[in-house]
Amino acid sequence: MRKEIEIQGCIEIPPEVSQDKVIDSFITFIEANGWYFGGGFRTIVDGQYIDHHKDGESQP
Repeated sequence: MRKEIEIQGCIEIPPEVSQDKVIDSFITFIEANGWYFGGGFRTIVDGQYIDHHKDGESQP
C-alpha cells in the first residue's frame, strides 16, 4: 500500500538563499527518511512567479 501527501505552500527565505539551496536541503531531508518526492518548485519574488528556463535565465 502506498500513501502520499500533497504539499501546497511557500517557504519564506532570506534573499541571499538560493532556490537550489532550498531544494537541496528539502531533498536531503526526504532521502534521509527513505522517502521519495515527485513534483516541482517555482520561485516567487514580490508576489510574482519567476520562470526558470533551461539556459538558466530567469524571467518574470
